[in-house]
Amino acid sequence: MNRFALSVSAGIARVTESALGPYQSAVIRIGFSTTWLLFLLRELPHRRELYGPDGPWSWDLAQQLISVNHAFTVLMWSDSAVWFEIVYAVAVLSSVLLLLGWRTRAMSVLFMVGVLSLQNRSVFMGDGGDNVLHLMSVYLVFTRCGRVWSLDARRARLAGEARARGERVADPAGPVLWGVLGFVLVAVTAGGRFHGVDPTVPVILWTLWPASALYWAVARRARSDQPRILLDVVGNIVHNGALLVIMAEACLIYATAGWYKIQGSRWQDGTAVYYPLHLDYFSPWPALADALSAGGTMVMLVTYGTVVAQVAFPFTLFNRRVKNVLLVGMMTEHAVIAVVLGLPFFSLAMIAADSVFLPTSFLRRLGGRAVRARGRVLRRDGRTAPSEPGAADDSGGPQAGPTAKADGEAAKGIPRPRARGVDDDVTAHRP
Repeated sequence: MNRFALSVSAGIARVTESALGPYQSAVIRIGFSTTWLLFLLRELPHRRELYGPDGPWSWDLAQQLISVNHAFTVLMWSDSAVWFEIVYAVAVLSSVLLLLGWRTRAMSVLFMVGVLSLQNRSVFMGDGGDNVLHLMSVYLVFTRCGRVWSLDARRARLAGEARARGERVADPAGPVLWGVLGFVLVAVTAGGRFHGVDPTVPVILWTLWPASALYWAVARRARSDQPRILLDVVGNIVHNGALLVIMAEACLIYATAGWYKIQGSRWQDGTAVYYPLHLDYFSPWPALADALSAGGTMVMLVTYGTVVAQVAFPFTLFNRRVKNVLLVGMMTEHAVIAVVLGLPFFSLAMIAADSVFLPTSFLRRLGGRAVRARGRVLRRDGRTAPSEPGAADDSGGPQAGPTAKADGEAAKGIPRPRARGVDDDVTAHRP
């Protein structure tokens, strides 16, 4: 009984004391924002035909459909071409800023609004990758995805060093951004723009806006550490829960795809891969498709291998080595799909979703190599290369309380202890 109680206590401490998978959440932030940004830029010349006033799916048709499914999209607030251009520009800008990790909490909200608005405006323009991006844009809002590899992390590190020197740190951009977004939210709500839509997005917006103000006020005005610790615990629980949902969603995608394939006769006889390779719509490189489908044995192996990998993937999470091997294979498969079948954004979205299972040790080595490469470039220009960014809070500002104290100690040369509960792999099994 004591062993069980200790295990439960250790599990609770693990979930509440730290935001797990900071590197994994940063990778999925970068991956999905990059995927959406590249898609928006590629379709920039055709944006009005796809989602705007010049498209075959007219504003009136979209309004009729949304009156039935109650989907959220700000493009239904006006049929003006100017309004469409503003929304599209905000979607592009929020993708860039989320990619860079500037005010990640606010930018993740704008990123979600942009994704949902464009995709729900023209529901017949998407594919499987759009569905993944649609879901993940909502989940990202609840993660602390800017704790590493972001401008927020860099700002938190510099603020911690400044506090250690006894300097006062001012951050007017955060309150100003909060005020502007809050004014827009209040005006939109008072104007009845949320009437008749699914309440999920309005509830998320009205929860995050006052929560951000509460976090800011407690971090700067509280006389003791207890309120800050409590808010950090709540933030960690929400982050870890959202990360678990992202992992479960990826497993569900592969499991359902694999089991549905098993029921198909073409997948059972090993010929399913042959047919999409010879469809004009999925053959940007006909010669390459012909070469890959020339051998019957190769087609059969790829067909059966795809089914086995998708069905087995959720079960491999209990063994780190097997999971890593299969993960490399699935990412390679998506890269091949991007080139051979001409589905780059679907493949990028799936690779970004798979990245949540990458081991932290690999991601840290990857980040270290990137920092060293950047340092070599900066030294050639005569500048000093900064160290790897530290952690930032979920509002993009500097950590308060014990974390700020640890940052100050690190700036003075005192080694900072590793946070409890942070594992080398968020999917690893611990006895």
